[in-house]
Amino acid sequence: MLLHDERVQLVQYCRRMQADKLTVGTSGNISVRSGDHIAITPSGAAYEDLTPESICVIDLDGTPVEDGLEPSSEVPMHTSVYRHTSAQAVVHTHPLYASTLSAVVDELPPVHYMVALLGGPVRVAPYATYGSSELAENSVRAMEGRFGVILQNHGATTYGDSLAKAYTRSVYLEWVCQMYYQARLLGEPNLLQLDEIAKVAEKLGSYGQSVPGRS
Repeated sequence: MLLHDERVQLVQYCRRMQADKLTVGTSGNISVRSGDHIAITPSGAAYEDLTPESICVIDLDGTPVEDGLEPSSEVPMHTSVYRHTSAQAVVHTHPLYASTLSAVVDELPPVHYMVALLGGPVRVAPYATYGSSELAENSVRAMEGRFGVILQNHGATTYGDSLAKAYTRSVYLEWVCQMYYQARLLGEPNLLQLDEIAKVAEKLGSYGQSVPGRS
């Protein structure tokens, strides 16, 4: 089986995505790159029924490399992110607050310093039909200089150099979206300066416990 470990990882994170309410029903999709191959979730499959065998493997052009289920309808967006960034994993979600804000704002502003995890204020990409090359192009254009994007009237996408990092960014993106939504109910939120976001980004680079022999 090609990319066995990556397939197992995708199944685990799909279950987490559902539990963390980052998606609803069978919406959303996740992928991991390994060399010239990409492991990606199948189209329209219930997350609770996923097994490593049901995960699809495609090449960098989006062509399936072995028989199996139909890969996600968002293959064009995933492959575009891999072509235009250093991504090793991509997480596409339909969370409530990011999706709600996508219908009313052009950008998630720096309302909390954790937007530094996304590279700064998160842009909203113009709407395009799901699964289309236009959506893929809009996504990577709005993602320039960022690790995530909100998709107008749709959802959100994040990436990282590991699935854990891409997923964490999705979690924080939704959390900041919820914070901004709730702050707007009370009034006009105070926003942080971009130089403060840059300072936080630098601090986050060394955040966490140091482990001997590990950078």
